[in-house]
Amino acid sequence: MDNSGLPPATHFRPLHLKFLMRSLRSAWATGILPPADLCPDRLRTLAEKETGLSSDSIDRDFFESQLAVLLPALKEEAALTDFGRLVAHGSILKVMKERMWFEALLGEHPEIDRITLAPPIIVAGSMRSGTTRLQRLLACDPAFTALRLYEAQCPVPGPKSFAARAAGKPDPRIAQVGRMLRFISSINPAIQLAHPTGPLEVDEELGLNEQSLSGAMIEAQRRVPSFARHCEQVDQTPVYRRMERLLKLRTWFAGVDPAKPHVLKTPQHLQDLAALHQTFPEAKLLFLHRDPVQLVASGASLAWNQMVIQSDLVDPAWIGQEWLHKTEYRLRVTAAVRERIPAEYQLDLTFEEMNADWRGAIARVYRFLDHELTPETLKAMEAYVARAASEHGYDRHRYRLEQFGLQAEEVRERLAPYVPESRIAA
Repeated sequence: MDNSGLPPATHFRPLHLKFLMRSLRSAWATGILPPADLCPDRLRTLAEKETGLSSDSIDRDFFESQLAVLLPALKEEAALTDFGRLVAHGSILKVMKERMWFEALLGEHPEIDRITLAPPIIVAGSMRSGTTRLQRLLACDPAFTALRLYEAQCPVPGPKSFAARAAGKPDPRIAQVGRMLRFISSINPAIQLAHPTGPLEVDEELGLNEQSLSGAMIEAQRRVPSFARHCEQVDQTPVYRRMERLLKLRTWFAGVDPAKPHVLKTPQHLQDLAALHQTFPEAKLLFLHRDPVQLVASGASLAWNQMVIQSDLVDPAWIGQEWLHKTEYRLRVTAAVRERIPAEYQLDLTFEEMNADWRGAIARVYRFLDHELTPETLKAMEAYVARAASEHGYDRHRYRLEQFGLQAEEVRERLAPYVPESRIAA
C-alpha cells in the first residue's frame, strides 16, 4: 500500500488473473499458443487469415498513422502485463478484422452509404458528469434510437451475426460482450460499480471511435501519454466520418428508421468537438457540467481501476495529473469551439440539476429539442430510474481526490476558467 491508500497493481490482482497470466507465459514459451504479438505486419496477416479478406481494402491512411503512434506507446510506456498485452493484441486484431468486414459489406451493399441519417442528439460532458444517465433517459423515447453496448463495442456485424439473423437467433455479439463483462467484473468489480452496464444496455459509442484507433477507451485503460497527446494534436475528422458510416451500417443491419435521431455520448466528443460538429452540423448538443473536483476524482478512480488490471505501472499520482490535464484540455477545447456553433444547437445542464429534479431537467431538454414528452415516454423514464436505483451501485463507488495526489484548491484553480456557470440556465 502506498501513501495514496490504493494497493499496488501487483497486489491488487485476484488469484484467477494471476493464474491466467502464468498459464499464458507457459503457453507462449512452449509454443502451445502464439504470443500476443504487437507487430503491425503480423497483426494484419492474422486478421487476413481469420477473415479471408485482404487488408489492402482498408482505408488505411489515418488508421496507419494512429497505429504507428499507439504500438510504440503500448510497448514503451504502458508496462503491460501478459494479460494487458493479450488485451491490447486482441483489441487491435478485432478492429482490423472489423474494418475488413466493413469494407466488404459496403462493397456488397453500397446502399448503406446512401442512407441519410437524422441529425443526432449528442450528450457532451466530462467523464463522470452524468452523461450516461441522460443518454439512457432519452433512449427511453421510442422516437429516438441509441446503440446497445454490444453494438457499440462490436459495431461491425461479422458473418456469424448475419448467419444468426438469418436463422432467427440472437446476435452472437451479445454473448461475446456478456462474457467480456463477466470476466472484467470477476477481476475488478469496481469497474461495474463505477459504470454499470450490460450487453443490451444503452451505452456510449467508444467502440466506434476505436475503429479508428482514437482516444478515450484506449487512454483510460493503459498508460500511453504519447498516444494521448498525439490524439489531442491531430485532426479527428476521419474518426467522425467513419462513425457516421458505422451508424448508417447499424441503421441498415438493425432495420432502424433513419429518421429517428441517434442519442450519442462519450467524453471524447469534448476534445473532438470541432470534428464532431463538422460531421454532424445540425446535431443538438446537450452539455453537462459537474463540480470539477468530483469530475477529476471520479474520472481518475475509473482510470485507475481499468489500468490496474492491465499494467504493472499504475501510479495514482500520475493518473491524477493526467486526468486533471485531460479534463482541463477537453473543457478548454469545448469552450473555444462552442463559440463557433450556433446557440440554437446548444443546451447546458448540471449534474446537480439532474439529481435534484430529473423530470424538470428532462422537460427543459424536450423544450430545447422541440419534441413532445409524452406520458408514455415519461413513464418509461421513471421505470428506468427505478431500475437503475435498484440495480446499480453508484453510491458504492468510493474514491477521494487525495488518493491521486491532488488537492481541491489546485483542481478548482485549474478548471475555473472553463466552468461556464453563467451559461447554465436556471
